[in-house]
Amino acid sequence: MSQVLIVIDQPADWAPYYPSERVITFADYLQLPGRHQRVRVINLCANYEYRSEGYYCSLLAEARSHHVLPSVRTLNDLAAPQLYKLQLARVLPALGKLPRPEVPGETLVVKSYFGQCPEPALQPLARLLFDRFACPVLEIHLACQQQWEIVDLRICSHRELGEAEETLFAEALDSFSNKVWRQRKNQGSTRYDLAILVNPDEALPPSDKSAIKKFVSAGREQGFSVELITPADYMRLPEFDALFIRETTAIDHHTYRFAKKAEAEGLVVIDDPTSILRCTNKIYLADLFATHKVSAPRTCILRRGDEDSLQKALSELGLPMVIKIPDGSFSRGVVKVKSEEELRDKLGELFAESSLLLAQEYLYTEFDWRIGVLNNKPLYACRYYMAKNHWQIYNHSNKKNASGGFATLPTFEVPKAVLQAALKATKPIGNGFYGVDVKESAGRGYVIEVNDNPSIDSGVEDKYLGRELYRLILQEFVRRLDARRAGQE
Repeated sequence: MSQVLIVIDQPADWAPYYPSERVITFADYLQLPGRHQRVRVINLCANYEYRSEGYYCSLLAEARSHHVLPSVRTLNDLAAPQLYKLQLARVLPALGKLPRPEVPGETLVVKSYFGQCPEPALQPLARLLFDRFACPVLEIHLACQQQWEIVDLRICSHRELGEAEETLFAEALDSFSNKVWRQRKNQGSTRYDLAILVNPDEALPPSDKSAIKKFVSAGREQGFSVELITPADYMRLPEFDALFIRETTAIDHHTYRFAKKAEAEGLVVIDDPTSILRCTNKIYLADLFATHKVSAPRTCILRRGDEDSLQKALSELGLPMVIKIPDGSFSRGVVKVKSEEELRDKLGELFAESSLLLAQEYLYTEFDWRIGVLNNKPLYACRYYMAKNHWQIYNHSNKKNASGGFATLPTFEVPKAVLQAALKATKPIGNGFYGVDVKESAGRGYVIEVNDNPSIDSGVEDKYLGRELYRLILQEFVRRLDARRAGQE
């Protein structure tokens, strides 16, 4: 379990605030012995400049494998405008939503306290900046000509704050240190801390509520302290040993940032960022399958404005054919076209979303196989049947019959060609948890795609294995964590 330390220069710096056993001086921090449990450090030294005590506090914390805020990287980035301005692209949408002043040329200076801003209109911007430059107090300088822009970012000392600002700072610190790095119950009875990322607002999550409860139960049986976290808990990741993402993943999405941060913090993470990167783009998968000779439907890549690629697809694949957006999910962004006229019409729509599209030959089957693979071993098998009067598993135009039926089988009953194709497809991707979609035709298995975040719904994928399915998945987390602790990974 983690211990939280708030490091200050001298005891007098903490006079405006309530006493706390968590607060120590930098001199005391220097004398701390090596610790095996996780330590979280909130560095509130007055000076963060290079070679100052504040700088060395963060530097030593990282050398001791303590998770520290602000990090040395943040200190260095904020010290050089040419560095932090390279990272501002993602905050531009939040800037664009700010109301413009009546008179051009207006400037504005606001402070953010642990990502909290007293001005409601600026809160989304403050949160985004905190995710990238996590520090106790960030001073944001804004200016507006045609639109608002960030002209300066400055990390501040809490000693610079006025009385009203001290109150805001104290409230934000209390919320941050107790919510983000709070101690949890039953500390002595658990081996590891596991976070399961879920999104209550997701329409089609990879696991329903009942399945999530079974994951939590199985995790506790494996010795985990399990906690459900949401997209708002990005800064809490260092609190845990492992992250299990149960939200549909994408590259330009917070799930990928969660995976990247978790990996950087040393957590065991499923889905790992490499798997997300490789599985969420069908263009990548098509090329990967061709390189590794994975059996798959005939495929062509279409490029916007390239008539030759279109003619090649018509010649090699014939009609009907299937056109796919590279990063679609749950059958979204996938269309079947029966004529060249329909093909050109659909391409006009889909090329508006992506410069490259995937064209695949159409293989009719009554169902698709889904083979669950964990650490390069088959875990479960399902047949997903096509939605009624539709050629796909999901029919998003029909709310009553949105998906077809299913049948869950033991993996030893799966045709050998299907199982071999699934395992061959996942091997070059990694050793994570994958759902491989395979069509069976004329005794062969044809891999359609590999999903890095496969569905596990109660009463569907667990129909054959039951609670054992959840136990086996959580057992893989334990195996990896034990191996890391033993120095084997």
